[in-house]
Amino acid sequence: MQSIFGTDGIRGRFNKEITYSLAYKVGYALGSNLENNNPILIGRDTRISGDILLQAITKGINASGRKFINLGICPTPAIPFLIKKEKMSSGIMISASHNPPEYNGIKIFDHNGQKITKEVENKIQKLVEEQNQNQSVPRKEFSLKTNKELMDIYMKSLTDTMGGENLSGLKIILDTCYGSATTCAKKIFKNLGADVRVINNSKNGLKINMNCGSTNLEPIKKELEENPADMGFSFDGDADRVIGLDSKGNVLDGDHILFLWGRELMEQKILTNNLLISTQMANLGFEKAWNKIGGILHRTDVGDKYVHDAIKEKRAVLGGEQSGHILSKINNFSGDGILTALQIAKYCKKKNITLNDWFKSSFDPFPQKLTNINLDFNINKINPKTRILIDRTIEIYQANNSDNFRVYIRPSGTEPLMRVLVEAKNHTKVNSLSSEITNKLSLEINKIMN
Repeated sequence: MQSIFGTDGIRGRFNKEITYSLAYKVGYALGSNLENNNPILIGRDTRISGDILLQAITKGINASGRKFINLGICPTPAIPFLIKKEKMSSGIMISASHNPPEYNGIKIFDHNGQKITKEVENKIQKLVEEQNQNQSVPRKEFSLKTNKELMDIYMKSLTDTMGGENLSGLKIILDTCYGSATTCAKKIFKNLGADVRVINNSKNGLKINMNCGSTNLEPIKKELEENPADMGFSFDGDADRVIGLDSKGNVLDGDHILFLWGRELMEQKILTNNLLISTQMANLGFEKAWNKIGGILHRTDVGDKYVHDAIKEKRAVLGGEQSGHILSKINNFSGDGILTALQIAKYCKKKNITLNDWFKSSFDPFPQKLTNINLDFNINKINPKTRILIDRTIEIYQANNSDNFRVYIRPSGTEPLMRVLVEAKNHTKVNSLSSEITNKLSLEINKIMN
């Protein structure tokens, strides 16, 4: 059996890769692997399949002799925060993050609120494989009580990060993406005094991430045009990511957030070695601008767990991904889109500056094109020949171009896709080389796999 774990927990289409039976076995395996008897905290996003998977996981946990607490629909970062604060034994978030509604996933956290290590993944994998009997979906679902007090504690922790600063006088639009942010984002911003308008704010598991949220900014751009505001923030399905927009609709992605926030911390002399951690997807314009002001950018493989590992290893205080997944020392490096949005708004208020003016002081990004190659096989089945082909393609194109050019190719960790990123100072060069590399790779991969 190949590994059930990808770059961010277990993920796949419901009733295909992610089934009731698998969820039960994971719940049982996690419960059987724990060293203390404290409860396991469980949350989910709004997906329709989330409730069925919750039933399966909790049934598995019960069968292992452990107890659980159901947080209900919540942002993913609420789970690691509350695990640590309330001394839980571990936690599970049922979510496929930014993926479409037909997907779901299981993210597992340890007693410190950190994503579980590869070693623990292997132990859970082994226990799952040892359970031969498949579980079928029960005819009757049972009702699970949710713990609202814990959600209030999480929400208060976000307000506390403002250090007494309020957001009065700021007009802010939020796109909560029919997902986890619908539970609390509006309330938090309103309680801080902001004039808030929210779109896509119903808990709708059929619409989560569909033409909205951090992966589709058209709805929030349209809202900004029709109802002008100082800024907007667009979350993904489980609210661990956010993309910002200024009053003119300019996009503040993870790279811009890291640059602006990092520069503030640099000026306060609390940024270790002037270091930021990001991934291979970070814009080359960002890296060059950051180097120019005396900063160092360390790149990791794509995935927040790799960013997290590098942050710990290098004792950095800030890192993240271009996609808007930002890890800060403020909350023990748990990516939290709502927290990130609050910090951006707080800096604008404190500095008495509009987000549009602050954005103007950021870097000029290099033109960047990300192309997907659809694969008709499971991403985990990529063989050594294909990996060598990818490495050689990167080396050849990088060697034949200047320092102002970069190519990065990687298999998606969650979908049957190969992602090809090309960036350069010149738009024409980006487009032509992107087409050339994508076409060449598609042909060569098909030859190898067929």
